[in-house]
Amino acid sequence: MLIIKYNIPDEILATIVPILVYWLYAGLHLLLEPIHKYRLHPKKEEDERNLVPKSSVIKMVLLQQIMQAFIATAVYKGTQDNSIIEATKGNQDQTRIVAIILQFIVAMIVLDTCQYFVHRYLHHNKFLYQNVHSVHHKLFVPYAYGAFYNHPFEGLLDIIGGALAHWISGMTPRTSMLFFSFTTIKAMDDHSGLWLPGNILHVFFNNNSAYHDVHHQLYGNKFNFSQPFFVMWDKLMGTHMPYSLEVRDGGGFEARPILK
Repeated sequence: MLIIKYNIPDEILATIVPILVYWLYAGLHLLLEPIHKYRLHPKKEEDERNLVPKSSVIKMVLLQQIMQAFIATAVYKGTQDNSIIEATKGNQDQTRIVAIILQFIVAMIVLDTCQYFVHRYLHHNKFLYQNVHSVHHKLFVPYAYGAFYNHPFEGLLDIIGGALAHWISGMTPRTSMLFFSFTTIKAMDDHSGLWLPGNILHVFFNNNSAYHDVHHQLYGNKFNFSQPFFVMWDKLMGTHMPYSLEVRDGGGFEARPILK
């Protein structure tokens, strides 16, 4: 039996795999979109309210992913010596579950902190909102592969936040590959516009597709800035808008804000 072994450096995998995960997960959600009983908005509303064609969304996402690949390559190259040092110690430190979980938690908190304050400032600065962040909000009815649809400058800020999460948490490239693949799935699920039964992400995270859908509506534009994991910053900073999930007449669900 012929066994072919691929010796791909972790730095390359950490750069490429999250991008592949994005499009594979996008394909999965395209299969689920026609199931109206799980949608937060009717398909007709998606077609009528969104202000940008899907072809433009795909082009902008690909541009951000090219930027992401170049910056990730530079970041991993800059930390290559540390990775080699880790490798010389053996694989135990790399694979210890507890160590990886702790790194995940640190990276999640760092990424959430960066995302919250940058995201909030992009809303409150009139110039930046009109010229930068409003690009993302052309999708009033989000869908999964529109998660990374951003102005290139905002995309750069998101990538820098990810680089900080990698650096501060002390992740090796292999752990970063797992973390950013998970982060990609989480961000896409939050933008999916779907409320799927048995979604394990909804068990562990209150920041979910309904929570973020509220933010994409006009009434929630100054609320629910937290992404992609926790809602702690919204609660601490007074920008938390709770919601109730209601069954919509005609099928599907609707996230209705609970006004204070």
